[in-house]
Amino acid sequence: MANYPPLEDIELPLLVTGIAGVAGFNAFHYYCSKYPGQVIGIRRDEYWPLAGDGIVGCDILDKEKLVALFQQYQFRSVMSGLGTCRLKSCELDPNMAQQVNVVGINNLIDAIKSVGHPVNVVHLSIDLVFSGIGNGGYIESDTPDPVTVYGKTMVEAESLVKSLLPEATILRISLPMGISFSGHAGAIDWIQSRFKNNKPATLYFDEIRTPQYTDCLNKLTHWMLTHRHPGLFHAGGPRQLSLYQIGQIVNRIGGYNPDNLKGCPRIDAGPTPPRAGNVSLNSEKLITTLGFQPFDAWPLNTAYLPHDRDWHHRVDTTITGSPELLEAVLYNNPND
Repeated sequence: MANYPPLEDIELPLLVTGIAGVAGFNAFHYYCSKYPGQVIGIRRDEYWPLAGDGIVGCDILDKEKLVALFQQYQFRSVMSGLGTCRLKSCELDPNMAQQVNVVGINNLIDAIKSVGHPVNVVHLSIDLVFSGIGNGGYIESDTPDPVTVYGKTMVEAESLVKSLLPEATILRISLPMGISFSGHAGAIDWIQSRFKNNKPATLYFDEIRTPQYTDCLNKLTHWMLTHRHPGLFHAGGPRQLSLYQIGQIVNRIGGYNPDNLKGCPRIDAGPTPPRAGNVSLNSEKLITTLGFQPFDAWPLNTAYLPHDRDWHHRVDTTITGSPELLEAVLYNNPND
């Protein structure tokens, strides 16, 4: 179980990038609640509906605007959640993926260096830097071998951060489980959006991830911004789940029609985008460095774990599924 010591105050002001994504969106709201008026979140121009206090439209590809933002606010901390993770879009437009995920990170690094004072940086990467050929449990010294354009660009982004910001912390995460602004950008969001509209969702038996609650991830980035732990860490949750099992959980806990969940091996997914296999992360280095387990398992309640591929079809009077229950126990960590 996650058991954080008291969290110290970070150095302010803070910039959060990538707030259109699940990790960045939840981090932005977490930090805004702790440090009102001291947190800025940026989003790309195409996400113009994402607006509100502290949100600035600043495309990461506009280096001059990004540098000007750093000059204006003199950020002392950065939580970097930038990255386009739409697998198919990246495959069909590799240049777009390269621009956002690599050039964008390079621009961010240049802006960080422009202020002339130390900046605490936590950069989020992803488990999909690996192919998943094997039994998973990847450690930090394993050589990345991504099967997608997205994964390849995230490896390049990691290399930039390592070489140009060696004092930064890089966290490879898996599937962050929390809300998104669009209602379909995250794993839960997309699956639930299909079920809510009585549409099928096809998920894979053999793509294995190590998801984590965004509630836990927010605390981890907070900790890393106040403690100097430079380098690369795997930050996967303590439980391995296939995408199909995640779909079962969302289906049952949300109280949706079980017939709408379809499953298949990833080889049947088609060539675009290619799918990774078991990319589960071994986070022992992180746990040893911190001295505690930073993540509760998702889902927290073991009664919500599928036993087999038909689990979500069977009537279980101990679980009365509903969107309200889903929000309480899947989007949010009941321990918080």
